[in-house]
Amino acid sequence: MFAVVQVRGVVNTRADIKDTLKMLRLHHINHCVMVPDTPAYMGMIRKVKDYVAYGEVDEKAVATVLSTRGRLTGNLKLTDEYVRAHSSFSGIEEFAAALCRGEATMQDIPDLKPVLRLHPPRKGFRTIKRTFQQGGALGNYGEEINDLLYRMR
Repeated sequence: MFAVVQVRGVVNTRADIKDTLKMLRLHHINHCVMVPDTPAYMGMIRKVKDYVAYGEVDEKAVATVLSTRGRLTGNLKLTDEYVRAHSSFSGIEEFAAALCRGEATMQDIPDLKPVLRLHPPRKGFRTIKRTFQQGGALGNYGEEINDLLYRMR
């Protein structure tokens, strides 16, 4: 399971990159989506790597982001009671664990919005013009995406 966060805007961007961001449902800066590790999604992520931050997420980070930023239709907050009542999971933590293992999808919870609207990161991005390996905020974070998601919760 990968988390993809849009870091840069799309003004003066090629049309194919804008289309790929739309297919990933990333329409605004600081929006995040959880995508499975499939070749199709990896190709899309590689195409937009200069506009997003992405990496492999763990269960704890997914549970934290879903409990703080998960929204239902009508902008209602996602709660353990809602997850228990409308799915076979006992709470957000169990749903996050199943999501990371690939046993569940975001559509398993009815009315759960697939896009997570995050805050800008606490202490800010280092720079949005360089890759993570060069000391910036773009591209593959690997396991460090969990720290970024925690700062954006």
